[in-house]
Amino acid sequence: MTMTDPALTPRDSALPLWQQIEQALLRQIRERQLVEGDQLPSAQELATRFAVNRHTVRRAIEALEERGYIRTETGRGSFVQEHPYHYPISRRTRFGRAMHDLNVESHYTLIDTRVQVPSRQVARALGLIAGERVHRVVYSSQVEGRTVDHSEAYFPATRFPELGEVFARTPSVTRTLAAFGVTDYLRRHTTVMARLPDAEVARVLGQSTRRPVLCVHSLNVDPQGQAVQFGITCFAGDWVQLMVSSDL
Repeated sequence: MTMTDPALTPRDSALPLWQQIEQALLRQIRERQLVEGDQLPSAQELATRFAVNRHTVRRAIEALEERGYIRTETGRGSFVQEHPYHYPISRRTRFGRAMHDLNVESHYTLIDTRVQVPSRQVARALGLIAGERVHRVVYSSQVEGRTVDHSEAYFPATRFPELGEVFARTPSVTRTLAAFGVTDYLRRHTTVMARLPDAEVARVLGQSTRRPVLCVHSLNVDPQGQAVQFGITCFAGDWVQLMVSSDL
């Protein structure tokens, strides 16, 4: 596509160059010449097309990203933003079930599992006494081939021996707990906050450490009210929309 293409706005000296490029790309998105999931040309290609430097192009891209029209993945490029996946948070929160209800394919990828001394926050949430250890399971969730979250799940090691090995075989929180006789569990509480990801979370999500994520802290309990899992999940805000149910 060239500057003579009618889909592009002509240069107007009343507007900064980066804003003209932003408007040209936005017009292509609105007219569906670029549709959800389409990759934009590289910054160098756009700079050549608009006869500007890459810094000017990057400013236009950043503006579109801030407005929610595109997303940028580290090492891959910029894409037209898709609609996020709706993830309901309720008394029986199940990520796999939620994605199944949306008719999309999802699965977990195990990153790490180990037994360790819990932090004060984790020990308090799980109601552990001094000296008790936990299984720390780190995994990510993929939906339609895209990584949408980075999760840390903590389980009491005394109650769930060899849990790491069971999770590696499933891998599923629900099926793992069922293997130890916990056939149902409920969400006791959920807290959500936006924060900047650390380097590892950003790497797994394929995004910049400068872009916030939705960080969810949650506690699941068995039907008798005993804590079975404390979780810290960082969702890519571009991909997941959390919906909190009133039954919590």
